[in-house]
This record gives sequence, structure tokens and C-alpha cells, in this order.
Amino acid sequence: MARRTKVATGAIALSLAVGGIVVVNTTGTPDAARADGADKSFFIDIKKVPRGNNVNLDLAKRGARGTFTVDCGRNENGHFNGDNFIAQPGVRNGAEHLHDYVGNLSTNADSNNKSLLRAGTTCKNGDKSAYFWPVIRINTEEEEENEAANEEKLAADRVDAAKDEAGAQVDCPDVASELSELSEVPDQAAPAVDENLDKLDQESDNANNQLAQGKQAAQVLDELKNKRKPSIKKISDTMRQAGKQVAKNEDQLAACAVKQNGEGGLDNGGDNSNVNAAGDAEKKKSDGKAADLPGVDGNNEIGNNEGQIQRPRKVDLTFTSGGARRVVAMPKFLRVLYGDAKQSTNGPANARPSWTCSGFEDRLTELYPICPQGSKVTRIHSFPNCWDGKNTDSANHRTHIVFSDRNGNCPRGFKNVPQLRITLVYDIPPNIQAAGQYAVDAFAQEKHNPRSDHDDFANVMSQRLMNQLVKCVNSGQRCRQ
Repeated sequence: MARRTKVATGAIALSLAVGGIVVVNTTGTPDAARADGADKSFFIDIKKVPRGNNVNLDLAKRGARGTFTVDCGRNENGHFNGDNFIAQPGVRNGAEHLHDYVGNLSTNADSNNKSLLRAGTTCKNGDKSAYFWPVIRINTEEEEENEAANEEKLAADRVDAAKDEAGAQVDCPDVASELSELSEVPDQAAPAVDENLDKLDQESDNANNQLAQGKQAAQVLDELKNKRKPSIKKISDTMRQAGKQVAKNEDQLAACAVKQNGEGGLDNGGDNSNVNAAGDAEKKKSDGKAADLPGVDGNNEIGNNEGQIQRPRKVDLTFTSGGARRVVAMPKFLRVLYGDAKQSTNGPANARPSWTCSGFEDRLTELYPICPQGSKVTRIHSFPNCWDGKNTDSANHRTHIVFSDRNGNCPRGFKNVPQLRITLVYDIPPNIQAAGQYAVDAFAQEKHNPRSDHDDFANVMSQRLMNQLVKCVNSGQRCRQ
């Protein structure tokens, strides 16, 4: 099972309504317990994306210039679930991925016009509309698996180290440190000194092997001392020829001792071992693991989606003219979809480029952006804005409201309504971006494809609010509520 609680499609749901907030969890399924991160080919340096491909910026230069911005927060209350009452009404976790909600507090699979009207809202102006989109997660599972493997290796190394300490080992004076106390080894002396230092290390290794094989310690130490003397003499002679002198004599540097279980040896009593033990205990208190990445506690993981939920740093809900000279009011309970959560199955017709970086809004891409220092990962969702004048929904949830053309004109028989533009800005650490370790929640078949990004909206504004909205847009005012 994944390291966090799974929320899986098709399982029996448990709905908890506390203060009007609905959170839906279900039991995990074995086949949904493992998730893969997004393919690295889904990421692109934003600087490589062509400029001027954001049609919304072109439309903003046309028609009525007013805007109406609603402050509904950033889902600080943690309203998440895997439902979609527009596309899959009544189906618990039908989305197979987690949605981030602002606005209406009751939104879940069973939401209907009456329940939406009865509910509270996070919007400061009383707007009870439902705004929701799939969450973004940071998933360092692969990295964590590597860390787990490293931890396993480290544990094995610790076992080996404990065995080594329990066994007898020679403890010899460090000749190199004696040399460095004087000064740097002169260049002309370096080759001979290095060669003989290597010999000293090799002799110590050989002596340890002999001890491990059961050879008497006294005999090993005598033989080792005799083998060390020629190398130490060569080092001393070389240093003297270069005008330097080794502080200790050859006999002092040649003599070694035996250390076992941290006792004995040249340090007499293992004081250093006690210090190291205290140090190891301190290390265990702080295991050296990185602090948790920024996100939201309680990561409800649905289906193939794993990782730490990232709350947007900024959520901007703004209605514009969409390039029209004049807009008319949206009908209450109008349902509108943006993008296509199943674009791999349905084809690319409804998928739209949604990704960019702050400061690079003139470049939209279908891929996850890698932003330069100081720039933030951004999603921009500009909704369809041409209503058929009759229906608040349709069988495919799309034909009743479509996009205007690049000049802001609607198809014949359709009316320009305010265009909702949702902008989501995230604090995704640069190293996470570069490593391709963030992704949008998605259906399993999408494999975290960024082209599956989407958004949903249901208008539950009062007529008063909607009239204010239309007036602001058509009159060129920039209203914020």
C-alpha cells in the first residue's frame, strides 16, 4: 500500500460533513496502490515556449474591458473530494482524482441546485458558485524509494561496522598527520612519501586480515612494526633531504597496538568511541531527512495519484468579456467545463494549453513548465463563453456553451456571457520542477498527462451579483469583491 491513505474509485464512500465541509474517503484497492510519476517528456523550459500564443491576451484587447474578480480564498478549509456532480452526478469518486474546491461548501457527487443554494460559501461577496479543479501534487516517491534503498545499504554498513569494531584491529600512528603538522610535503618529496604512505596502509590491512584469521596479536604487532620501519625511514630520509624533519622518531611511528570493541589501542580507554556514540545518538534524534515539502496535510490519494497536495499560493477568479463588445448575464445553475480530463480517450478537441509561469503569461503550453528563478508555476483556465440561450447543461456538458472565435464572436444563435478565467499560482520548488516531480491529478489512463488539465464551474450567483458582474464588464470597470 502507498505510504499515504488511498482513496479509490468504486469503493464505498464515507461522507463527513463538518461545518458544511464535505470530505469523501474510501478504502483503497490493491491495483491502485502503486502510482508512477509523470513522464519526464511532459516537462518543458518555459523559455522554449513561443511567445504570443495566449489567445486570451488578444481577446482582452478587444470588446468591453471591464473585469469582475471574486475572492473565494485558496481552499484554506481543505475541501477535497474525488467527485464531479457535473460530469458524473451521484457517482462517488467518479473523477478518480482529487478536486480542489473554493466557493460552495457543500459540493460533492450528490450536489444539486437546491443543495447548492442551501450551502454556505468561501466567497467574501456571498457567491455560492462552485469552482473546482484537480489538485497538483509533488511526488518524490521515486526519490524516496532511492532513499529507502540507501537507508537499507546504510543499515547493512552499520552491521558490518559493528562486526568490525567487535573484531580485533591494529591501531597505528597516523604518519600523514605527523607530516602535515610540520608543513606541506615539498613537491620533490611527494612521490616517495605518497608511495610509502600507501605501503603503510597496505601493511595495516594485511595485519587486520591476519588478526581475523586468528593469528596471535603480539606476533602480528611485532611483524607489523618491522614492516613499517623501512617505509617510515624512507619517508623521514626523503623529508630531511628536502629540508624538513619528521617530529617523532621511527620507532615511535612504527609501533602499533590492537583495538577491540572500542577498547584499547593507542587512544587508551576508547574515549573517542564514547564521543562517537553520543554523536550517533544525536544523529538518530534528527535523522537527517529533509523537512516535509510545502503542501496540505491529509493527502487523500485517489487511484493512480500520489504525493503531497499543493495549495495554490494564489487563486484568481476573474470574469471578463472574452473579447465581446457586450455580454449578457449567465443563467443561474449554468454548468461549464474547461479542458478534458479524458483527452487521451476523447481526442484533443477539448484539451487546451493551460500551463505557464508567472511573468511569462504570453506563453501557454500543454506541458508542465519549468520556470526560471523567481517565477512560479501557473495554470490559466479560460472557460467557454458562448451560451445557447436556453440550456444550463447538455448531454455532453459542452454543446450548450462553447468558445467564441479569436475575435470574440459567438456562433449564430449563441450569446456572449462573461468568460470565467481561473488563474492558479503555485510555489513548486525549482529542484522539484527540474526533476519532473510535480503533476496534476488525473484519470489512470492519462498517466498524469498535463493536457488532461481541466476545470469546472457551476453558477450559483444571486441575480444581484450577476447583474453587478455584467455591469462591471460592460462598463469597463475593474471590480473586486
